[in-house]
Amino acid sequence: MPGTFTTATLTIRTGSQETVTDLTHACERFLGEHARGADGLLNLFVPHATAGIAVLETGAGSEDDLLAALHTLLPADDRWQHRHGSPGHGRDHVLPALVPPHATLPVIGGRLELGTWQSVCLVDTNKDNPDRRVRLSFLG
Repeated sequence: MPGTFTTATLTIRTGSQETVTDLTHACERFLGEHARGADGLLNLFVPHATAGIAVLETGAGSEDDLLAALHTLLPADDRWQHRHGSPGHGRDHVLPALVPPHATLPVIGGRLELGTWQSVCLVDTNKDNPDRRVRLSFLG
């Protein structure tokens, strides 16, 4: 029997702040509609050059810790060759090398198979682009 493939796009407004946005509930809603109890894989992809997908604990300060670590690794200053946009914006174009623009996660019985404290998050340090798209695809 051939597998099922379904895809949809989320539109996320991140605003003018650096953000870590929890997408877990949106992923669960998508799977509730499309996985229908099946096993498979959920793929998330951000078609942007300055954002990524991370799996991490949320609600206990990890979001701020991640942004602080990214500031340490990728300072928003004038060292970057890529210089359009706001000052230090070149660092945003390096972000996807550290926080990839995709993740593939197991789905068991139509539900994300995440650890107890894991959440799926959009990481966006680009203050110049307040609107993001995230492609969700289920293969079961």
